[in-house]
Amino acid sequence: MRRRRLGVDLAMYAQAIPLLLRHPTVFVMPLLAAVVDLLLAQLAPIFTDPLGGAGNFLFQIVTQLVYGFCFGVAVIGANNVWRRRRATFDEAWEEGRLKAGGILIATIGFYFLVYVAGYLGQLLSIAVLQIVLQLVVAFFLIYTIPAAAIGGMPGNLAIGASFRAVRAQPIGTAILAIVFVLLWVGLPQLIAVRLPVSFGAIGSELVLAGVRAMVLAYLAFPFAKQYDDIAFT
Repeated sequence: MRRRRLGVDLAMYAQAIPLLLRHPTVFVMPLLAAVVDLLLAQLAPIFTDPLGGAGNFLFQIVTQLVYGFCFGVAVIGANNVWRRRRATFDEAWEEGRLKAGGILIATIGFYFLVYVAGYLGQLLSIAVLQIVLQLVVAFFLIYTIPAAAIGGMPGNLAIGASFRAVRAQPIGTAILAIVFVLLWVGLPQLIAVRLPVSFGAIGSELVLAGVRAMVLAYLAFPFAKQYDDIAFT
């Protein structure tokens, strides 16, 4: 059978909104990740400030692992919605639990390689190169978690699968990367500067946690759809 030539699916970004509204269970795990992030951010200073900040990176690693696993489960749920399955939370959770090892290793591999890229740039004492190297590595590893969550691949194979998926659809991947940066990085910062002072520090953090959860749940749909289209077409 001849492989169908892949096109860029822009409609999925609009379709993801009503799909998320009709299947709010996809929102559960991103919300859990945002809550854990908020709690760890409050606990970290209690344990690390007396040590001069030593050990703070451990809390950051745990936060990254939680986000990676929860996003993986959300991607599974979103993929079930796209494939018109039952798309229940129990179904996504059970599949995510069985693939937890691969998702967590994929998350570690992603952040480790991005860190190595930044470290190499730092050794050369070129700030711009450091940022560029990290962006390039993150770009080619963008499908690592979906590859582990949907494809069920171990962490090392998920990295290779992401690289192949990017090569198969560079334009669509670039659009996905831009959407990710705008929503995950840009939107919370934009909202943060516009929050009323009356919200206070705790209120602002709660609002931003909710925003991050909604963004992550939304992003699960285009990530799932695009990787599924590339990997299984």
